[in-house]
Amino acid sequence: MTKDLFDKFAQLGTGVEGLKMLGGDPFSVTMEEVSSPTEAVIDGKPTVLFGTNNYLGLTFDDAAQEAAIDAVRTFGVGTTGSRVANGTYSLHKKLEAAVAAFMKREKAMVFTTGYQANLGFLSGFVGRDEYIIIDGDSHASIYDACKMSDATVLRFRHNDVGDLERVLRKLGDQDRNKMVVVEGIYSMLGDRAPLKEIADLCTKYNAYLAVDEAHSLGVLGENGRGLAEEVGVEDQVDFVLGTFSKSVATIGGFCASNHPKLDLLRMACRSYLFTASMPPPLVATAIATLKIMEERPELRQRLRKNTEAFYGGLAKMGFSLGPEPNPVVAVKLPGLEALMGAWRGLLDRGVYVNVALPPATPANTYLLRCSVCAAHTDEQIAKAMDAFAELKQELSLQTAAE
Repeated sequence: MTKDLFDKFAQLGTGVEGLKMLGGDPFSVTMEEVSSPTEAVIDGKPTVLFGTNNYLGLTFDDAAQEAAIDAVRTFGVGTTGSRVANGTYSLHKKLEAAVAAFMKREKAMVFTTGYQANLGFLSGFVGRDEYIIIDGDSHASIYDACKMSDATVLRFRHNDVGDLERVLRKLGDQDRNKMVVVEGIYSMLGDRAPLKEIADLCTKYNAYLAVDEAHSLGVLGENGRGLAEEVGVEDQVDFVLGTFSKSVATIGGFCASNHPKLDLLRMACRSYLFTASMPPPLVATAIATLKIMEERPELRQRLRKNTEAFYGGLAKMGFSLGPEPNPVVAVKLPGLEALMGAWRGLLDRGVYVNVALPPATPANTYLLRCSVCAAHTDEQIAKAMDAFAELKQELSLQTAAE
């Protein structure tokens, strides 16, 4: 008898049922209404959102909304074609120019999602007889790109500069291209790459450097260009990748570079060639929010203030956190039962955060993955702090001090 195709997911199904028994399904939360960047109705109850990537709080910005509405009226709701067919509108060209200008790069190409940007860039660009060298905690899109590429893939321990040098030294002076790929801010623990040291190693060993600034775009750097700007190594970074689904407040992705032949990737990246292009309202939104990011540095300042208040408050309570205060704040818990109890307890108190658990998390850790937004008010942060304090006492949560 033929096996059911779903039999291989039996363990996954058991795990989901186990989560429900411990406090609900954190991966099927439905927001019935969304009234602002920081507020929604979940299970019929007003809830403060500390589990989105809306770092600058621009999803309800008036200018962004008007740009999207105007684009719908002018260009319609979708392109129905890829960029190399009928899917390139004047708006797409305008967005690519805006990305290049914002990132201070000569060229940029835009993908329909950030995931597709990583997927297409790495799998289409780095091939046979070449090397991709990635951080062990890289995003799933980077790992998937590596699977699709014909390149030899090597890993180094997370943020371990010494281990990266070991890998590069082992490759020696081979006449083969090497691409080192790191992230500005890592999405689970919220820690930054030691980018200055990594950039210097790439220069020393003649390796290309690509930085995914997905979670650091609009967040780090004087002008919001990300970690490379903040640590002063933009001239050592060959390719910058990013997404519009965080600070830019819509959806889409990009690759920006000073390389004069970047446009050749348009005919080599399958996730660019064979998918419909970004719908006009999303393109117009990205153009508008990039302009806002450039013109309103106070949003980054407010985000930093909120991040320090949120991270600092949890640290003061003794929670075990990610290594540094960034908009992604990871709260480490001792196991699945504690994780689900805390998540459910926060939701019951009107505070939504994300759950992250093995195998998706580094070092098999159990995390409440919180996200801070520039639009969070002092009162909303205080509400979250009160909820965490009550839970710590109620559930006897293990803390760093303990």
